[in-house]
Amino acid sequence: MKRVLIGTWLAAGLAIAACTPDEMPQAADGRGLYMEYCAVCHGADGKGDGEMARSMTVPPKDLTLIALRHGDEFPRAKVLSMIDGYARSDLDGPSMPEFGELLKGDLVPLDTGDGVLTPTPRKMVALLEYLESIQATR
Repeated sequence: MKRVLIGTWLAAGLAIAACTPDEMPQAADGRGLYMEYCAVCHGADGKGDGEMARSMTVPPKDLTLIALRHGDEFPRAKVLSMIDGYARSDLDGPSMPEFGELLKGDLVPLDTGDGVLTPTPRKMVALLEYLESIQATR
């Protein structure tokens, strides 16, 4: 059991060590992904007024207000889980698509706020960085 645990930690450490901060996605990297996957519903500026918004029963959220709705803290882990789709199993009816499969790929180390670097798909981190960059301030 001890060998399995050591092997798991070693593999995770190697995956994280393979990524350097120079390779970390930036907000600009996520803008194209946002325009491709999100803007049709959430709008080009993230305010929830995309082309599809008018025909939706439940309008899309204003993504520029995520931090304000969470006490001025951008909830990185929660946003990632919404993008991926694993946090939305309790919603009724048609809702936001799950993008986890579309955004798979090489991994980069990401701290979602708990101090732990977690290997996360680069595209998801890029989209997360972009969404964090468009947050409204008080």
